[in-house]
Amino acid sequence: MMKDKNTALLLVDLQNDFCPGGALAVEEGDQVIAIANRLMPYFHTVIATQDWHPSHHKSFASQHSPHRAGDIILLHQKPQILWPDHCVQHSYGAQFHPDLNQKNIHKIIQKGADPNVDSYSAFYDNHHLKNTGLTEWLRKKSILALYVMGLATDYCVQYTCLDAIQDHFRVHLVVDGCRGVNLKPKDTDHALSEMKNKGVQFVHSKDIL
Repeated sequence: MMKDKNTALLLVDLQNDFCPGGALAVEEGDQVIAIANRLMPYFHTVIATQDWHPSHHKSFASQHSPHRAGDIILLHQKPQILWPDHCVQHSYGAQFHPDLNQKNIHKIIQKGADPNVDSYSAFYDNHHLKNTGLTEWLRKKSILALYVMGLATDYCVQYTCLDAIQDHFRVHLVVDGCRGVNLKPKDTDHALSEMKNKGVQFVHSKDIL
């Protein structure tokens, strides 16, 4: 078993709204839950992120009529993808998938609570103006390396991995534990290429098990 005190497993947004039937469903998103459950016992520390939006979040298409989900607008002079209303605080969609073994999770990071800026990463908002406190928490625990998996490869997983690299953690992406949104064809492929180019190491869950 791994059980290395300097290594943590980071589960990204394994929530109902990102799984089939959810408001922003990722194809086969629910299939990664079993992988997360198998991996968690192999880690001394397990962290899970949770999208946690107010109902009037500026990234929601419902706040920008007549625009629709998938449109890109300028918000505070920055491009903003409009999404379906999802992971609204205290809603069923914001809850972790019911099959996720939550008793093995040691730390939950909620993100996206500021209504004026989206926050894909577990570490920072998309404008890098505020942090979630995760980097400081990891450093206090002397955690140097992260194994990352979850939803979705081309957004929250990618942003999380790149911020972790920027903050000088060693990052391993559990590739079979991720699924992508693919608003545009090949978005996931492009995300994987960028992560690899920035130093993220790719592994398969069987490499850990």
